[in-house]
Amino acid sequence: MAAKSLASCLFCKIIKGEIPSYKLIESQYSYSFLDIGPLSRGHALIIPKHHGEKLADIPDEYLADALPIAKKIAIAQGVKDYNVLQNNGRLAHQEVDHVHFHVIPKPNEAEGLTVGWPAQKFEKEEMQKVYEEIKGRL
Repeated sequence: MAAKSLASCLFCKIIKGEIPSYKLIESQYSYSFLDIGPLSRGHALIIPKHHGEKLADIPDEYLADALPIAKKIAIAQGVKDYNVLQNNGRLAHQEVDHVHFHVIPKPNEAEGLTVGWPAQKFEKEEMQKVYEEIKGRL
């Protein structure tokens, strides 16, 4: 990521304290806070302190730190149902070019994340081909 992008990153400014936030948990690797455009009451974000646009840009130790924080926040939100969400790229609905995880309470049908799940059906031969392509890259 270019220095200019890093310097202008909204989430990097929040981590540095240049933009105020409702901080929840901060660790060596992560910073979490309430989302100011929430989908429901208590909607929170966890951001790695390492700047990276997509998941593949973030070192593993930062990623390993984020999920336990998401768990703690989900428990503290006090709801039975919730979503943990992470988007990569504009087509996947990423709005801020810094990896972040959402913890979104789903207290009822009207509040929280609404998701369409347009499942597709693949023939066995196509599934085998996809499997081999992905497995070969791992």
